[in-house]
Amino acid sequence: MLVSTVAVEAIEKQQNLIINRPQSGLSLQGKIRVPGDKSISHRALMLGALASGETQIQGLLLGEDPRSTASCFRAMGAEISPLNTELVKVKGIGLGQLQEPVDILDAGNSGTTIRLMLGILASHPGRFFTVTGDSSLRSRP
Repeated sequence: MLVSTVAVEAIEKQQNLIINRPQSGLSLQGKIRVPGDKSISHRALMLGALASGETQIQGLLLGEDPRSTASCFRAMGAEISPLNTELVKVKGIGLGQLQEPVDILDAGNSGTTIRLMLGILASHPGRFFTVTGDSSLRSRP
């Protein structure tokens, strides 16, 4: 699909985008900040919880699904600061060191939370974990 240069520039201006087009043969250098990604946000929280020491996450996606992941891993002993897009600190407890939670782990409506977490929990033999989700998640195959 061909789009005129005028149309592209109008879209860029409307969305407050600053785009510098390099001249042919020149390299493009710089830094960009992209919006948070749900899939990566889940994995960053989980890996931080399984690591020993502190993990710092920038650009975390704020949404119910990553919040469910954080809640579950807090219940198993990881210390996770309040979620925000600037910086989230996760103090992990080490691989294989997740603690049995006092209550049922609630994945909310997050299929990614439950799928990834079940694999992690399976690597903790001798410990008891109960995982649930909302009615929509519980009705999925």
